[in-house]
Amino acid sequence: MDIGVDKLIGRKEGAIGWMIFNNPARRNAVSLDMWRAIPDVISAFEADPEVRVVVFTGAGDQAFVSGADISQFEAERSDAAAEARYSSASAEASAAMSGLSKPSIAMIRGYCIGGGLAVALTCDIRICEHGSRFAIPAARLGLGYGFGGVKLLIDLVGPAIAKEVLFTARQFTAEEALRVGLVNRVMDPAELEPTVRDYARMIAANAPLTLRASKMAAREALRDPDKRRLAEVEAAVAACFDSADFAEGRRAFMEKRAPVFRGE
Repeated sequence: MDIGVDKLIGRKEGAIGWMIFNNPARRNAVSLDMWRAIPDVISAFEADPEVRVVVFTGAGDQAFVSGADISQFEAERSDAAAEARYSSASAEASAAMSGLSKPSIAMIRGYCIGGGLAVALTCDIRICEHGSRFAIPAARLGLGYGFGGVKLLIDLVGPAIAKEVLFTARQFTAEEALRVGLVNRVMDPAELEPTVRDYARMIAANAPLTLRASKMAAREALRDPDKRRLAEVEAAVAACFDSADFAEGRRAFMEKRAPVFRGE
Protein backbone atom coordinates (compact mmCIF):
# COMPACT_ATOMS: atom_id res chain seq x y z
CA MET A 1 0.00 0.00 0.00
CA ASP A 2 1.27 3.48 -0.88
CA ILE A 3 1.80 6.14 1.76
CA GLY A 4 2.44 9.88 1.50
CA VAL A 5 0.53 12.25 -0.79
CA ASP A 6 -0.31 12.17 -4.49
CA LYS A 7 2.92 13.88 -5.48
CA LEU A 8 5.20 12.21 -2.91
CA ILE A 9 4.66 8.46 -2.74
CA GLY A 10 6.14 5.89 -0.39
CA ARG A 11 5.92 2.36 -1.76
CA LYS A 12 7.18 -0.90 -0.30
CA GLU A 13 8.40 -3.76 -2.50
CA GLY A 14 9.71 -6.54 -0.29
CA ALA A 15 12.86 -5.31 1.41
CA ILE A 16 13.01 -2.14 -0.72
CA GLY A 17 11.22 1.08 0.16
CA TRP A 18 10.68 3.48 -2.74
CA MET A 19 10.20 7.21 -2.17
CA ILE A 20 8.91 8.61 -5.45
CA PHE A 21 8.73 12.31 -6.34
CA ASN A 22 5.58 12.14 -8.43
CA ASN A 23 5.16 15.47 -10.20
CA PRO A 24 6.29 14.62 -13.75
CA ALA A 25 4.29 17.43 -15.36
CA ARG A 26 6.67 19.84 -13.59
CA ARG A 27 9.74 17.59 -13.84
CA ASN A 28 9.11 16.48 -10.25
CA ALA A 29 9.56 19.94 -8.81
CA VAL A 30 8.95 19.85 -5.05
CA SER A 31 6.03 21.74 -3.57
CA LEU A 32 5.42 22.54 0.09
CA ASP A 33 3.05 19.61 0.57
CA MET A 34 5.71 17.28 -0.83
CA TRP A 35 8.35 18.57 1.59
CA ARG A 36 5.87 18.08 4.43
CA ALA A 37 5.13 14.49 3.40
CA ILE A 38 8.77 13.35 3.31
CA PRO A 39 9.23 12.90 7.10
CA ASP A 40 6.12 10.70 7.28
CA VAL A 41 7.34 8.45 4.46
CA ILE A 42 10.83 8.19 5.94
CA SER A 43 9.40 7.47 9.39
CA ALA A 44 7.26 4.64 8.00
CA PHE A 45 10.25 3.04 6.29
CA GLU A 46 12.38 3.50 9.40
CA ALA A 47 9.79 1.74 11.56
CA ASP A 48 9.28 -1.21 9.21
CA PRO A 49 11.83 -3.98 9.94
CA GLU A 50 11.12 -5.60 6.58
CA VAL A 51 12.46 -2.53 4.75
CA ARG A 52 16.24 -2.87 4.55
CA VAL A 53 17.10 -0.18 1.96
CA VAL A 54 15.34 2.91 0.59
CA VAL A 55 15.51 4.14 -3.01
CA PHE A 56 14.70 7.77 -3.84
CA THR A 57 13.61 8.45 -7.42
CA GLY A 58 11.45 10.64 -9.63
CA ALA A 59 8.45 9.65 -11.72
CA GLY A 60 8.85 9.57 -15.49
CA ASP A 61 12.05 9.83 -17.50
CA GLN A 62 12.68 13.60 -17.54
CA ALA A 63 13.88 14.31 -14.02
CA PHE A 64 14.88 12.99 -10.63
CA VAL A 65 13.83 16.30 -9.07
CA SER A 66 14.18 19.57 -10.95
CA GLY A 67 14.22 21.68 -7.80
CA ALA A 68 11.64 23.54 -5.78
CA ASP A 69 8.35 24.34 -7.53
CA ILE A 70 9.01 27.98 -8.44
CA SER A 71 5.43 28.41 -9.64
CA GLN A 72 4.37 28.27 -5.98
CA PHE A 73 6.94 30.77 -4.69
CA GLU A 74 4.51 33.68 -4.90
CA ALA A 75 2.14 31.91 -2.53
CA GLU A 76 4.61 29.91 -0.43
CA ARG A 77 7.74 32.11 -0.27
CA SER A 78 6.46 35.63 -0.92
CA ASP A 79 7.88 37.23 2.23
CA ALA A 80 10.13 36.47 5.18
CA ALA A 81 7.37 34.86 7.26
CA ALA A 82 6.27 32.60 4.42
CA GLU A 83 9.88 31.76 3.66
CA ALA A 84 10.40 30.78 7.30
CA ARG A 85 7.50 28.32 7.10
CA TYR A 86 8.76 26.91 3.81
CA SER A 87 12.34 26.63 5.07
CA SER A 88 11.16 24.88 8.23
CA ALA A 89 9.32 22.24 6.18
CA SER A 90 12.25 21.66 3.82
CA ALA A 91 14.68 21.54 6.75
CA GLU A 92 12.56 18.90 8.51
CA ALA A 93 12.45 16.88 5.28
CA SER A 94 16.22 17.14 4.85
CA ALA A 95 16.79 16.10 8.45
CA ALA A 96 14.53 13.09 8.00
CA MET A 97 16.33 11.97 4.84
CA SER A 98 19.80 12.58 6.28
CA GLY A 99 18.87 10.91 9.55
CA LEU A 100 17.59 7.68 7.98
CA SER A 101 19.47 4.83 9.67
CA LYS A 102 18.98 2.46 6.72
CA PRO A 103 21.04 2.65 3.51
CA SER A 104 19.61 4.87 0.78
CA ILE A 105 20.16 5.06 -2.97
CA ALA A 106 19.26 7.91 -5.32
CA MET A 107 18.18 6.59 -8.74
CA ILE A 108 18.62 9.61 -11.00
CA ARG A 109 17.15 10.15 -14.44
CA GLY A 110 17.34 13.47 -16.24
CA TYR A 111 17.48 16.69 -14.25
CA CYS A 112 18.78 16.74 -10.68
CA ILE A 113 18.70 20.43 -9.95
CA GLY A 114 18.70 22.66 -6.86
CA GLY A 115 16.54 21.03 -4.22
CA GLY A 116 16.74 17.83 -6.23
CA LEU A 117 20.51 17.73 -5.83
CA ALA A 118 20.03 18.50 -2.14
CA VAL A 119 17.77 15.43 -1.90
CA ALA A 120 20.30 13.27 -3.74
CA LEU A 121 23.09 14.45 -1.43
CA THR A 122 21.24 13.01 1.57
CA CYS A 123 21.49 9.54 0.02
CA ASP A 124 24.36 7.16 0.65
CA ILE A 125 24.76 6.10 -2.99
CA ARG A 126 23.87 8.00 -6.19
CA ILE A 127 23.45 6.17 -9.51
CA CYS A 128 22.43 8.10 -12.61
CA GLU A 129 21.95 7.60 -16.33
CA HIS A 130 23.90 9.11 -19.20
CA GLY A 131 22.14 12.36 -19.99
CA SER A 132 21.48 13.32 -16.38
CA ARG A 133 22.23 16.92 -15.46
CA PHE A 134 23.23 18.36 -12.08
CA ALA A 135 23.19 21.97 -10.88
CA ILE A 136 22.46 24.34 -8.02
CA PRO A 137 21.07 27.49 -9.71
CA ALA A 138 20.57 29.52 -6.50
CA ALA A 139 22.94 32.26 -7.72
CA ARG A 140 20.71 32.80 -10.80
CA LEU A 141 17.59 33.12 -8.66
CA GLY A 142 18.94 35.29 -5.87
CA LEU A 143 18.28 32.60 -3.28
CA GLY A 144 20.40 32.15 -0.20
CA TYR A 145 21.79 28.61 -0.05
CA GLY A 146 21.99 27.41 3.55
CA PHE A 147 25.01 26.08 5.40
CA GLY A 148 23.64 22.54 5.70
CA GLY A 149 23.37 22.10 1.95
CA VAL A 150 26.77 23.65 1.33
CA LYS A 151 28.39 21.36 3.89
CA LEU A 152 26.80 18.24 2.37
CA LEU A 153 28.19 19.25 -1.01
CA ILE A 154 31.66 20.03 0.35
CA ASP A 155 31.76 16.77 2.29
CA LEU A 156 31.11 14.90 -0.95
CA VAL A 157 33.15 16.72 -3.60
CA GLY A 158 35.46 19.06 -1.67
CA PRO A 159 35.46 22.87 -1.46
CA ALA A 160 36.92 23.62 -4.89
CA ILE A 161 34.25 21.70 -6.84
CA ALA A 162 31.52 22.85 -4.44
CA LYS A 163 32.44 26.47 -5.15
CA GLU A 164 32.35 25.81 -8.88
CA VAL A 165 28.88 24.30 -8.57
CA LEU A 166 27.59 27.19 -6.45
CA PHE A 167 29.39 30.12 -8.11
CA THR A 168 28.78 29.22 -11.76
CA ALA A 169 25.28 27.72 -11.29
CA ARG A 170 26.05 25.75 -14.46
CA GLN A 171 24.81 22.26 -15.26
CA PHE A 172 27.25 19.39 -14.84
CA THR A 173 26.95 16.38 -17.14
CA ALA A 174 26.66 12.85 -15.76
CA GLU A 175 30.25 12.19 -16.79
CA GLU A 176 31.50 15.30 -14.99
CA ALA A 177 29.47 14.31 -11.93
CA LEU A 178 31.15 10.91 -11.91
CA ARG A 179 34.61 12.43 -12.33
CA VAL A 180 34.22 14.78 -9.35
CA GLY A 181 32.58 12.16 -7.12
CA LEU A 182 29.05 13.55 -7.17
CA VAL A 183 27.69 10.17 -8.30
CA ASN A 184 28.90 6.59 -7.83
CA ARG A 185 28.00 5.18 -11.25
CA VAL A 186 26.65 6.28 -14.63
CA MET A 187 24.52 3.79 -16.54
CA ASP A 188 22.82 3.50 -19.91
CA PRO A 189 19.14 4.41 -19.43
CA ALA A 190 17.94 0.83 -19.92
CA GLU A 191 20.39 -0.40 -17.29
CA LEU A 192 19.69 2.20 -14.61
CA GLU A 193 16.76 0.61 -12.76
CA PRO A 194 18.09 -2.99 -13.03
CA THR A 195 21.42 -1.80 -11.60
CA VAL A 196 19.76 0.06 -8.74
CA ARG A 197 17.60 -2.96 -7.96
CA ASP A 198 20.71 -5.17 -7.95
CA TYR A 199 22.43 -2.81 -5.52
CA ALA A 200 19.33 -2.69 -3.33
CA ARG A 201 19.06 -6.47 -3.26
CA MET A 202 22.76 -6.83 -2.39
CA ILE A 203 22.39 -4.36 0.46
CA ALA A 204 19.12 -5.89 1.68
CA ALA A 205 20.76 -9.32 1.90
CA ASN A 206 23.44 -8.05 4.29
CA ALA A 207 23.23 -7.80 8.08
CA PRO A 208 21.02 -4.81 9.06
CA LEU A 209 22.85 -4.15 12.33
CA THR A 210 26.19 -4.03 10.52
CA LEU A 211 24.78 -1.65 7.93
CA ARG A 212 23.36 0.57 10.65
CA ALA A 213 26.67 0.69 12.53
CA SER A 214 28.61 1.40 9.33
CA LYS A 215 26.30 4.21 8.29
CA MET A 216 26.43 5.69 11.79
CA ALA A 217 30.25 5.62 11.79
CA ALA A 218 30.42 7.23 8.33
CA ARG A 219 28.06 9.98 9.45
CA GLU A 220 30.04 10.70 12.62
CA ALA A 221 33.30 10.80 10.63
CA LEU A 222 32.00 13.90 8.87
CA ARG A 223 31.18 15.75 12.08
CA ASP A 224 33.60 18.05 13.83
CA PRO A 225 35.79 15.85 16.07
CA ASP A 226 34.49 17.43 19.29
CA LYS A 227 30.88 16.74 18.26
CA ARG A 228 31.24 13.08 17.28
CA ARG A 229 28.99 10.65 19.15
CA LEU A 230 31.55 7.87 19.21
CA ALA A 231 29.99 6.11 22.21
CA GLU A 232 26.87 5.51 20.11
CA VAL A 233 28.99 4.09 17.30
CA GLU A 234 30.82 1.80 19.70
CA ALA A 235 27.50 0.60 21.14
CA ALA A 236 26.19 -0.12 17.64
CA VAL A 237 29.34 -2.10 16.79
CA ALA A 238 29.10 -4.05 20.04
CA ALA A 239 25.46 -4.88 19.27
CA CYS A 240 26.62 -6.55 16.05
CA PHE A 241 28.92 -8.92 17.95
CA ASP A 242 26.16 -9.77 20.43
CA SER A 243 23.57 -10.40 17.71
CA ALA A 244 21.97 -13.58 16.43
CA ASP A 245 22.91 -12.35 12.95
CA PHE A 246 26.62 -12.61 13.82
CA ALA A 247 26.09 -16.23 14.84
CA GLU A 248 24.15 -16.82 11.61
CA GLY A 249 26.94 -15.24 9.57
CA ARG A 250 29.53 -17.54 11.12
CA ARG A 251 27.37 -20.63 10.60
CA ALA A 252 26.60 -19.70 7.01
CA PHE A 253 30.29 -19.21 6.26
CA MET A 254 31.20 -22.61 7.68
CA GLU A 255 28.29 -24.28 5.91
CA LYS A 256 29.13 -22.52 2.62
CA ARG A 257 25.66 -21.06 2.15
CA ALA A 258 24.11 -17.62 1.95
CA PRO A 259 23.28 -16.19 5.38
CA VAL A 260 19.72 -15.24 6.31
CA PHE A 261 19.88 -12.13 8.47
CA ARG A 262 16.97 -10.93 10.59
CA GLY A 263 18.34 -7.74 12.08
CA GLU A 264 18.48 -9.14 15.60
